[in-house]
Amino acid sequence: MKKSLALLSTFGVGLSLISASQAQTIKVDGSSTVFPLTEAVAEDFGKANPSVRVTVGVSGTGGGFKKFAAGETDISNASRPIKASEANAARAKGINFIELPVAYDALTVVVNKNNTWASSITKAELKKIWEPGSKIKTWKQVRASWPNRPLKLYGAGTDSGTFDYFTEAVNVAQRLHRFGR
Repeated sequence: MKKSLALLSTFGVGLSLISASQAQTIKVDGSSTVFPLTEAVAEDFGKANPSVRVTVGVSGTGGGFKKFAAGETDISNASRPIKASEANAARAKGINFIELPVAYDALTVVVNKNNTWASSITKAELKKIWEPGSKIKTWKQVRASWPNRPLKLYGAGTDSGTFDYFTEAVNVAQRLHRFGR
């Protein structure tokens, strides 16, 4: 039975739990939020353990968990807890894991600095913009006092833990998003 780690938000603790004698290559994938930390820790770990190669991928939290559950990675970086379906998929492959929350990240909604009218936005307005089937195309459609200017949206991809969190927090339902599933 393979033992692996699913880590939340960073990965330094995980590498210290895998001894150099257990693997010659340690494969890590998952959250782009966690990637810079993971890359730095992997570099330091590699210096201390030159016979061990650590590869670090960035496929998003969901993408990382898919690879982890398939047995393709040893450590999964995540910006959210592992879902029951992901945990069950890993266990079905004989993968036992521990989840180690080691840091918390945050999500910030930002407006372009050239936008002089939107100094604040409510959760209800965010929902109006991002909910499935939204036809909002201008700022005026969000709030009548705002100008009739085009609204351009940018967000995390559907394999991202940030996507998962935002859709649940704003739309009060998992995976429901204007551009998502």
